[in-house]
Amino acid sequence: MGSPPGRQSSPPALVRGAAAKRRAMPISAANLIELVPGEFGRFIASKGVHQARMGLTHFDGAGAPRMVDVGAKPETDRVAVAAARIEMQPETLAMIRAQLDGRESSLPKGDVVGVARVAGIMAAKRTPDLIPLCHPLPLSGIDLAIDPAEDPPGLAIEATVRTTARTGVEMEALTAVTVAALTVYDMCKAVDRAMTVRDVRLIQKSGGASGDFQAAEQPVRES
Repeated sequence: MGSPPGRQSSPPALVRGAAAKRRAMPISAANLIELVPGEFGRFIASKGVHQARMGLTHFDGAGAPRMVDVGAKPETDRVAVAAARIEMQPETLAMIRAQLDGRESSLPKGDVVGVARVAGIMAAKRTPDLIPLCHPLPLSGIDLAIDPAEDPPGLAIEATVRTTARTGVEMEALTAVTVAALTVYDMCKAVDRAMTVRDVRLIQKSGGASGDFQAAEQPVRES
């Protein structure tokens, strides 16, 4: 017999028990096979253990995600520089150049570069809210440059982030340039929906036990 009209039948006890077990079960590589059935569960479980064994610090010995304890590290001066590009139609770049030169522009949302710069700075300060295992850090300085670029036409974006802390600010710099580029897209999408965000990368970083990093010069990409 079915349930009376207007009433939903309760799930079988076996199903309710399985759901409760999933809610109560901590997420680790050891039980991912039970949480995620089939080959995919076995795949991600093996990946978690493999990553932990490789020394990726955001995984514990069982492959479960964790926030790294940096309490024993000394506070040092740290700097990170990241870059990104957003490519666009020549006509769109001409409108942005007109704004930068103080001339009339038909872009409907206003000051593209000014708004994108503020958005990137704000995003750097909110990185721990966006990237779940990042530490909240007291940022001592954020510089964000947005400049017109040619061949192909677009904007080149670069962020420099500084702190004195126990961990670095690479993610803050990368978040800043990414959100700045997305803001440019939002400001200009009414006239150019084919804009493309490219080449988001860390350029350099200094400070910390791992030492300094300098990215290799990026080869010229065919447009």
